[in-house]
Amino acid sequence: MKFLSGRNTGCSDYWVIENMTPEHSSPPSMTGYRIGYAKGKGEFRVYICMVLSAIFVTAWIFSKSEILLVLAIFFGGASYYFYPLIETGKMRLGAGEHGIFIEGLGIIPWRAIKSISQSMYSIRTIDINELNIKLAGPLPKMLMADWRSMPRYRLLMKLPWSMTRDNTVRIKLEPFESTPDEIVAALTRNWRYFEASY
Repeated sequence: MKFLSGRNTGCSDYWVIENMTPEHSSPPSMTGYRIGYAKGKGEFRVYICMVLSAIFVTAWIFSKSEILLVLAIFFGGASYYFYPLIETGKMRLGAGEHGIFIEGLGIIPWRAIKSISQSMYSIRTIDINELNIKLAGPLPKMLMADWRSMPRYRLLMKLPWSMTRDNTVRIKLEPFESTPDEIVAALTRNWRYFEASY
């Protein structure tokens, strides 16, 4: 995979990437790896919240009740926040010869990664699988390309990653197209292959 010159506006969509296909063959340098959100993962939350917001706005127009206005804003905000989940054609996470790239974060070079692991925890009856990328140092120093500067209209939208105090990038894997095990295995295989080549 090659990262070619492009306009870095803080979003991975503006980077031109070639030789990127799903990982079905070896070695990783010949394929790279990329993945986006799966269809059907966010439609319910986005569209139901949008409909509820419209209903409460309509009810507020006729009643002028502040409670209805607050509910309309709440559900409208929830629809806005989860909107990226229905943008299924966009690349959110991947890997290539330069490192791991994450939407809204940037490119983490292989030499900056101490470990890649998977963890699982439960919230009530829901099991949450997470990808954990442990960095060798503070995030700003570890990024090869920094994509954290987002367009203003996307600043409050959901991002695929979060950061812990011990320099670990956490990514919830449920919204993605592949299973959590497949994603972690693909990234780990790329990491081991390219780290050994440096």
